[in-house]
Amino acid sequence: MMKPQPATRQIFSLASLVTASALVLGAFTATLASPAAAQTAAPASKVTRLIVPYAAGGPIDVTARLMAEGVKDTLGTVIIENRPGAGGNIGVDAVAKAAPDGLTVGIAAVATHAINPWLFSKMPYNAATDFAPITQMVRVPNVLVMNADTARRLNINTLADLISYARANPAKLNYASGGNGSAGHLAGEMFKARAGIFALHIPYNGGNPAQLALLSGQVDFNFDNLATASANIKAGKLKALAVTTTQRSATLPGVPALAETLKGFEIDTWWGLVAPAGTPSDVVAKLNQAFVAALNSPEVKARFALLLAEPVASTPEQFGAFMKSERAKYEKVVKASGARVD
Repeated sequence: MMKPQPATRQIFSLASLVTASALVLGAFTATLASPAAAQTAAPASKVTRLIVPYAAGGPIDVTARLMAEGVKDTLGTVIIENRPGAGGNIGVDAVAKAAPDGLTVGIAAVATHAINPWLFSKMPYNAATDFAPITQMVRVPNVLVMNADTARRLNINTLADLISYARANPAKLNYASGGNGSAGHLAGEMFKARAGIFALHIPYNGGNPAQLALLSGQVDFNFDNLATASANIKAGKLKALAVTTTQRSATLPGVPALAETLKGFEIDTWWGLVAPAGTPSDVVAKLNQAFVAALNSPEVKARFALLLAEPVASTPEQFGAFMKSERAKYEKVVKASGARVD
């Protein structure tokens, strides 16, 4: 019998997308068509660093490499520098402390720029002031899934059924996550609070063990990213009750959005691009134009689709406002959950 592991930190359940990422990496050998842009190609001597605060091979790393290839004709050579550790804080801090000359950009993710500021007692950077937003890159839906056998046994066919059962049977349900403070944990706590129910949180040492616990029936439900859960949903091993985006997913059009039952409920996995604070506005504008053109190219959209990830191009102002709203949302969720990393 699988036993819960000690509560440990996992920033993204999305980090378990290595299988889906491999599909993208396999396709990556094909040359991307260069997105059209007004700028003149950057001089060969100018090399831009794109710092990824997570390990190589995961979905964030894959999409970063796609971006590096997609902007080479407008920005010149872009090299990927993986700086994992401390829940993404090490790599993001390197971006914050880099020269604001437009030659260093980095990934800003839901963990590093919305969750970690409230989860860690000490932060090496200020997520609100140490960065110049460039553009959002990706949004990936999460999905509330139950073990299919458990759902049949308890006669739970809809989200309303789950909520009704939980209210009538206090403390009889539990849910898994990849660790305290993970996206799955916080989604579960938000769901409990909004639905007025209680379910015991069982943290595992990563997203994969949490999913295995669900598949084996050791836990009743969890919030997983759609790309990881989709194969088991299609195989009938997991029952999808709701997606956590405000609207339904094209991948699972028959599955309602959780917001249809709990108005305003939204908790997605996302990431984007930032530069160090103080980067000149014209330089930020040039970076935005190059990366947005790549995001809108058919080649990038096709490769992102393999991850069930939606490209999201935005202005620097839009991405900055979005990250600010996400920080405000997660401040409440993290504090309510009691999760801390010291």
